[in-house]
Amino acid sequence: MNEKEFVILQLIQENPFLTQNEIADKMGLSRSAVAGYISALTREGKLLGRAYVLPNKKEILCIGGANLDRKIQAHADIKLGISNLADSSQSCGGEARNIAENLGRLGCESSLLTIVGADHAGEWILEYTKPYVDFNPSLISNDQSTGTYTAVFDKTGDFVIGLADMSIYDSIQEDLIEKKWGYIASSELVILDTNFPAEVLKKVITKCWKGNIPLCVTAVSSSKVKKLPDDLFGVTWLIANKEEAEELSNIVIKEDGDFFKAAELIMNKGVERVVITRGDKGLIYFTQAGEAGAVLPPLVKIADETGAGEALVAGIIYSHLKGLQAEDACKIGSACSLLTIQSYETVNHELNQKKLQEAFKRYFY
Repeated sequence: MNEKEFVILQLIQENPFLTQNEIADKMGLSRSAVAGYISALTREGKLLGRAYVLPNKKEILCIGGANLDRKIQAHADIKLGISNLADSSQSCGGEARNIAENLGRLGCESSLLTIVGADHAGEWILEYTKPYVDFNPSLISNDQSTGTYTAVFDKTGDFVIGLADMSIYDSIQEDLIEKKWGYIASSELVILDTNFPAEVLKKVITKCWKGNIPLCVTAVSSSKVKKLPDDLFGVTWLIANKEEAEELSNIVIKEDGDFFKAAELIMNKGVERVVITRGDKGLIYFTQAGEAGAVLPPLVKIADETGAGEALVAGIIYSHLKGLQAEDACKIGSACSLLTIQSYETVNHELNQKKLQEAFKRYFY
């Protein structure tokens, strides 16, 4: 930002209703020159470009999915080709939305850039999430239905199959990132899931790198992670499970050492910190700074594993923003995940800073 841009921004902060002509008179510039400086401030994210709206500083912007999640659990052994008795429930979901809600419950200022339909599901997601998350960056489509994800479980609660109807995300274009750049540029950190098209993911990663904005990428699934570019410079954290890590590293993970080998190969693409989850064996982490290790969680009674990954990401990023090193960040993320799987909600309704601190001390001290 040059000196004239700085002065113009100060004038707008004092009075957002100043016209370009009034700013020009105060500074002894032409109106066209002022318009040029304002355009530059908009590109830099210092203004949102509409009536001189100044962006509110948000700690975290989450970019990606917000769905209606349905869970179906069979009463008996599932048999194909016939009707199976089952119980069903539904909740707000989506990787980015779940992470944003977790962070909001932990006291972080989080916002969400997603797209939902102008339908009952979209309205419910908005109303339910608003107490914890700023939805102003998001879009509402009149042409498409809100995304849905249906998870089917057997009688013991083990996951059988997931069915995703998320074509609404295919409508997102690269130019949206330019239009919403003010929200991205004013964030202390961005979290990106892989629900949006490949060109959009690449655009976010590239612009965050050039803008020196910390970025966390969460993989979502082994099929969607294929949309990530080979060049991952600018990614501060990449968090994936075993299958997603295999896809990114192009190796088969068979032994414990293979997790670290996969993490190193992913770091070779430009990532600063890699976390790979290992189910009930916890996770491993590996960083460009030379930090490496494993976090082994205690055994707990599991109510529902849905949402565990999103809670892990939220806990890690919550810790990262507080300046903690990778090991402690991963332990706090694991504690957040443990709290989630002991509840029946995708995001634990009792989650807060105090609960997380207590869980961290209980499980990892």
